[in-house]
Amino acid sequence: MQFTINRNLFVDNLNNVMRAISSRTTIPILSGIKLNLTNDELILTGSDTDISIELKIPVGEDLQVKSTGAIVLPARFFNEIIRRLPGKEFSLEVKESFQTQIISENSEFTINGLDANNYPRLPEISDDSSFIISGKTFREIITETQFAVATQESRLVLTGVHFIFSPDKIHAVATDSHRLSSRALTLQTGPQTKTDLIIPGKSLLELARIIGETDPEVRVCPGDSQVLFEVGNILFYSRLLEGSYPDTERLIPTESTTNVEFDLTELSSALERASLLTHAGRNNVVDLTLDTEKQTAKLSGESAEIGNVEEDVSFKKLTGQNLKISFNPDYLRDALRASVTDSVIMQFTQPLRPFTVNPDKDDINFIQLITPVRTF
Repeated sequence: MQFTINRNLFVDNLNNVMRAISSRTTIPILSGIKLNLTNDELILTGSDTDISIELKIPVGEDLQVKSTGAIVLPARFFNEIIRRLPGKEFSLEVKESFQTQIISENSEFTINGLDANNYPRLPEISDDSSFIISGKTFREIITETQFAVATQESRLVLTGVHFIFSPDKIHAVATDSHRLSSRALTLQTGPQTKTDLIIPGKSLLELARIIGETDPEVRVCPGDSQVLFEVGNILFYSRLLEGSYPDTERLIPTESTTNVEFDLTELSSALERASLLTHAGRNNVVDLTLDTEKQTAKLSGESAEIGNVEEDVSFKKLTGQNLKISFNPDYLRDALRASVTDSVIMQFTQPLRPFTVNPDKDDINFIQLITPVRTF
């Protein structure tokens, strides 16, 4: 196996494959990256069993093949070497006993590789039920829900986002049982039949980074235990979480007793200041006091070790009953960061009942739910 390739092109592609490689894998060969060279293309593969990424670079002006073959190289060292090579291109040649020589200008490395035949095969997923979705739309819905997944694996199904793909709509829900984010968007083209998938939050985070800020077409190919996403020359495999996702619709209040509309920027800034002290305390809790008679909204927090903070927050509209509610400011901060409008409407029922954060536009289907904290 021997080839010469443009270094910048290779580094750009290598960075994407490295997203699937973990240094903590229990399968030693998966700490490596697989290179498979044919007369038509160079295929890079990385996997940590949860995520697998396969990327194809076609033979052309930037890639010249001298002989075909395959090798698995230690991913971390290989990545560092390629990034630091001096030239615009480099040559790679696999010699006896899987020793691999990398040459660029006056620099020459020899590293030990592994037999590519021992690398696990990627799953075969049929494209019979595949469908195409806008990359911008998919990245948007990931950003607006993924942050709310559970990080503890005591309830594994909650570490994923529950997607329901319909012919004309995509609906995603994430919850860690303390907060919830539910987002629905209209699709130009969706699957012919309803498709239900629970995708790990970590997988979605890496997929969103691969999609990037552009709007590529994303082909979704659902399988039995895996789902495949095709983004340009990248094949992104993710395992699916098994089990039944909880019925979250029943958790969302249908009525409210107190409503307040805040400017997103002003509320975010006030919340950051209020949580400066609460983060230093044992209990990270902020209080929101709404007085509908005096028409005031007040954020307050305290730390026994440092002191307390209190701030009047301006608002656009306040209606309903007086209310004082306590909550984790980090949950509201994350909800505000995911918001898609310049103003948000917060709706409350009781001091110990979950409250919602909604856009100020009725045509946007985006509900975020936060559970308050009992302070007595």
